[in-house]
Amino acid sequence: MPVSVLTAVHVLGVVIWIGGVAFVTMIVFPMLTRMENSLEKVLLFQGIEHRFARIAKISLAVVGLTGGWLLFETGEWRILFSMAGIGPTLMLVVWTFYLLVLTFEGRIFGRIFGGKVQQAPEKVFALLSRFHWVVLGLSLLATGAGVWAGHGGAMR
Repeated sequence: MPVSVLTAVHVLGVVIWIGGVAFVTMIVFPMLTRMENSLEKVLLFQGIEHRFARIAKISLAVVGLTGGWLLFETGEWRILFSMAGIGPTLMLVVWTFYLLVLTFEGRIFGRIFGGKVQQAPEKVFALLSRFHWVVLGLSLLATGAGVWAGHGGAMR
């Protein structure tokens, strides 16, 4: 498959994935913080999260497959974890982080929150919102570094 087609599919997967994270972070969480009814808030979040998790997992798989294929096709796997490979390295690190979070989200959030959702839903949503801002920041950093490096910004 030509590199241009792989790149296009890769970028579309990233747009869907990180666009969804941005939507949840910048739109959904602020809406939830203004809601009064805790049960309604939890049910709305669970509905959105359940729907988005499926889309995110598919996008993550597409991005991982096309990203790995692109690293192989272009030979950029050789520069991973070097200054010349800062773009693909950051993208790989963020992708791996998302893979771990989405794979083990039930266990991770079960340990972190336990029964706190029923006891203090406001604190749980505040913590999740901060987590989403950090994840979105890392995602945008990786995307920016990838574009920068892919368009001549990295030293080779």
